[in-house]
Amino acid sequence: MVKRLFDILASFFGLLLLSPVILIVAWQISRKLGSPVLFRQTRPGLNGKPFEMVKFRTMLDATDKHGNPLPDDQRMTPFGSFLRATSLDELPELWNVLKGDMSLVGPRPLLMEYLPLYSKEQYRRHDARPGVTGWAQVNGRNAISWEDKFRLDVWYVDNQSLWLDVKILFLTVRKVLVRDGISGEGEVTMSKFTGSRD
Repeated sequence: MVKRLFDILASFFGLLLLSPVILIVAWQISRKLGSPVLFRQTRPGLNGKPFEMVKFRTMLDATDKHGNPLPDDQRMTPFGSFLRATSLDELPELWNVLKGDMSLVGPRPLLMEYLPLYSKEQYRRHDARPGVTGWAQVNGRNAISWEDKFRLDVWYVDNQSLWLDVKILFLTVRKVLVRDGISGEGEVTMSKFTGSRD
């Protein structure tokens, strides 16, 4: 209950105080990338229950002659890369936190298609609400392997506390400022998860 109260207060005042930044970013996305401004996608939440996550859009809607989206590296623009590097694209997720779909801190919500690929131990990452940031994000973000990322996520689930959340939030600010671990080697963000090696 304390964690949820902290999430409600922090996300409410975060949305309020950051509203000028949110409006400016939304205007710039509309101008540089077009509409829609927001990227919406169904992600697994607490206990794997689906919810609609909202982020700022960072890629062009470029497709090939068959109507299929081009690879991420061909759709990413310098402006989109800037939004990701500074984590400004994550700001709309504060709305998900306020609604209760997410927490400020927790395992990052990944793709629905990954659910059947997890080992039993890895699936435990869904025993906590997904977070805007998390223990894996401050310990390598997208520059570490999937196995290490899931191991860190499960460690957080077993050790979560308000003090740990505050520590992770401070470490997240530092990570964003130095722009560390934004992408995996040779990737725009992170390579696709294809299943556990365990």
